Amino acid sequence: MRDLSGGPRVLLKRLRELMAEPLEPQERLDRIVRQIAGNMVAEVCSVYVLRADGVLELYATEGLNKEAVHLSQLKMGQGLVGTIAASAQPLNLSDAQSHPAFRYLPETGEEIYHSFLGVPILRTGRSLGVLVVQNKASRTYREEELEALETTAMVLAEMIATGELKKITKPGLELDLTRSVTIDGDTYNEGIGLGYVVLHEPRIVVTNLLNEDSEKEIRRLSEALGSLRISIDDLLSQRDVSMEGEHREVLETYRMFAYDQGWVRKLEEAIRNGLTAEAAVEKVQSDTKARMIRMTDPYLRERMHDFEDLANRLLRQLTGYTGRTAGDGFPSDAIILARAMGAAELLDYPRANVRGLVLEEGAVTSHVVIVARAMGIPVIGQAAGVVALAENGDAVIIDGDGGHVHLRPMPEHQRSYEEKVRFRARRQEQFRALRSVEPRTKDGQRVSLMMNAGLLVDLPQLSDSGAEGIGLFRTELQFMIASTMPKAEEQELFYRNVLKQAAGRVVTFRTLDIGGDKVVPYFRGHEEENPALGWRAIRLSLDRPGLLRTQLRAMLKAAAGIELKLMVPMVTEVSEIAAVRDLLQKEVQHLSRFGHGLPRKLQFGAMLEVPALLWQLDELMSAVDFVSVGSNDLFQFSMAVDRGNARVSDRFDPLGKPFLRILRDIVRAGERNNTPVTLCGELAGKPISAMALLGIGFRSVSMSPASIGPVKAMLLGLDAEALAKVMNEALDDTKSPTSMRDVLAHFADAHNIPL
Repeated sequence: MRDLSGGPRVLLKRLRELMAEPLEPQERLDRIVRQIAGNMVAEVCSVYVLRADGVLELYATEGLNKEAVHLSQLKMGQGLVGTIAASAQPLNLSDAQSHPAFRYLPETGEEIYHSFLGVPILRTGRSLGVLVVQNKASRTYREEELEALETTAMVLAEMIATGELKKITKPGLELDLTRSVTIDGDTYNEGIGLGYVVLHEPRIVVTNLLNEDSEKEIRRLSEALGSLRISIDDLLSQRDVSMEGEHREVLETYRMFAYDQGWVRKLEEAIRNGLTAEAAVEKVQSDTKARMIRMTDPYLRERMHDFEDLANRLLRQLTGYTGRTAGDGFPSDAIILARAMGAAELLDYPRANVRGLVLEEGAVTSHVVIVARAMGIPVIGQAAGVVALAENGDAVIIDGDGGHVHLRPMPEHQRSYEEKVRFRARRQEQFRALRSVEPRTKDGQRVSLMMNAGLLVDLPQLSDSGAEGIGLFRTELQFMIASTMPKAEEQELFYRNVLKQAAGRVVTFRTLDIGGDKVVPYFRGHEEENPALGWRAIRLSLDRPGLLRTQLRAMLKAAAGIELKLMVPMVTEVSEIAAVRDLLQKEVQHLSRFGHGLPRKLQFGAMLEVPALLWQLDELMSAVDFVSVGSNDLFQFSMAVDRGNARVSDRFDPLGKPFLRILRDIVRAGERNNTPVTLCGELAGKPISAMALLGIGFRSVSMSPASIGPVKAMLLGLDAEALAKVMNEALDDTKSPTSMRDVLAHFADAHNIPL
């Protein structure tokens, strides 16, 4: 069958014609199996389609009893057909009845047939059904025939994926491709979102399957492979790619796959069997994924992701895909699904349309999750395999309370979650009713509830949430979403707009915190082994003083005549504060000399994120006007836990005694030096952890806007003095359990405090 002027080419041509004809689905399927049987000189050709209940149903046959169509069924893993579907591997048997998995279906009349060739009908590595040919005589089908049948199965996969077979599916039943699936993950931000799937890196849907000129398609493939190889070689040769490390290892793996001759031969063979270049890539990708997805070795499974990424790059080369644009019909209620993504990538989406985020990777304290929290959307992380199971436009429910993702939910599921959304809306109304209530504890302690922000679109939430002001304004987000470095005038206008919209409420600007995992596209740094501990934040700013001075000047000019409150991040030694203060003073003198207005009041502070400052607390408190604890980084560095590594990010509890003792020491240092201390990390955002902070003495905390209502409801019923006594006794007790969660939960339960 290697002579392409014969069987396979004629068959694919006929199939192309059949797919174009205006036929009913059953008639189209019946004609397809007749064409395959005639072309392959087979006495039987049958198509089994996988249903949502895990049953493979006979949908069409040529050669078996017609009465068996839509009657004969096999469970996944049952019989030869079920074995093929479960393993996603073909079976080529000269005597099918001697195979241990053989199961006789009397209604089909197949007992007279001995030779058997079956292939899975695959789409993105998933089995959607099985295509079978049979003959009475005992024979082993040739490799060319197997390849031809696998190629033909792609046409059937497309037919199933388009939903054409729904019309001939029994009422009350669904096909597997449309079945409801629940994926469990970790809750990164609470809430419930109902909407439709938007794949962050959408799969290329190949609709042009069959070629007219094989040699032309092979040339297209060769050109695309050449471009792909050049792009990978260029990346590897760039100076900013280190000679070792994980980034380079991934690129080296890409290069290995791109130059693999076995892969290229499979692609060319698929083209010679009648597929277009892009359909050949999809077929080989799907076949390879079906084999690798069942491997348990973590290294090999990671290589599967590398291979899949490379194949997707090649598909984009062949199809000319340049990415989603704003006019691509972005749904009004989008749930974004991604293996991983950066904070800036999330901000590229139309914010008003995003209802949730699902990640296969990531960690609860990664920056994309922090941004998602600021957007007030539910987030699920560690949702393994969710991207492969979903299609763009699928209905989806994200349950950020329980840590579940429901793809293509059943109607009763949908109704249940719609009721939950209505219930949450009623709770939000209750929280909104507290907006004008002064945040004062039951025993009269005044607490300042601030919100975190970073963009102009965050500002309306100041009033909506009832926040007193902005305890942390992340200025780097303006830089991260810009395609070029914001000019001094742009920065000044931006800060002026922030202060104007704040309408007299406090805004605490954090100076630029880029580097590490906060990548700015136009600012090329060096590859670092430990970027979180590397050239970032104040370290970068002091090495590039022009960058910092431009930002300070813009802030000073924007705040002319009003109060300006700013702080510097990632301080390690008090001497760094003095260096920044010196630059700030130079900018004040410069503006004064040229007659520019200056802030009526200037407060200068530092973030406490690096443990080294714990041994400089008194010097720190006397060097600044206020201190803000960045609990995310302080916890990460104190516990030696990479907050972006899901394997260890939840290993230690921030409500454990070691970290709470650290925070208590900071509060006490602020009290003895009369220096205000606040906390602006994610720790303040949940009622139970906010309660812990109040118990150790914090009276000012900053959090995402959505957290202010629940935290205020908690503190209004709290006797802070009584809690402080309980907490101090427990923290000083060296024999009781490390975590304070049970202590806090018991106190809340005993005092009827809502958590």
